Amino acid sequence: MENIRKYFNEFVSISDADWDVFSSKLSRVEFPKKSLILEIGKRERFLSFIEKGIIRFNIPKPDHDFTFAFAFENTFVSGYDAFLTQTPSLYNIEAITDCVLWQITYEDLEAVYNNTSIGDRIGRKVAEGLYLRKMKREMSLLEDTAKKRYLDLMNEQPLLIQYIPQKYLASYIGIRPQSLSRIRKTI
Repeated sequence: MENIRKYFNEFVSISDADWDVFSSKLSRVEFPKKSLILEIGKRERFLSFIEKGIIRFNIPKPDHDFTFAFAFENTFVSGYDAFLTQTPSLYNIEAITDCVLWQITYEDLEAVYNNTSIGDRIGRKVAEGLYLRKMKREMSLLEDTAKKRYLDLMNEQPLLIQYIPQKYLASYIGIRPQSLSRIRKTI
């Protein structure tokens, strides 16, 4: 839980009283490898902080899953569109490795916003972080080659990328596993 406070302290000083309110609303949850954290068609009830593990966002297809995002340790993760609207998710969120998450419910987050002096700012910063990751991903898909997308992921998460199956990496960068094999041979 201390990593969450460190995360917040990077952009705002949070008082002990506000931290006590926020941290009292958090629940520690473990998800084994390959389990669904959020299933397509279900309502996203939580905003989560990844203490340990790797998560992928995917849309299941008959012949393969389309992976469109990864989330790593010490970041917030959520089916954020479904969380904000409290409507069913259009995708799955899956634990690629064993994961430990700290979760806060939608209702409890609203209570933090209403009962702390810093709640709105924290919420805004988390939302900005999620948005910036999304925009970076979209721009990469429009501007970069598959090889550059792979190299960027290797540079951003060099130790963790070894735990992601090649088929998920290939889907994420928009190619088939065979093409990713060819890219890896040239590196």
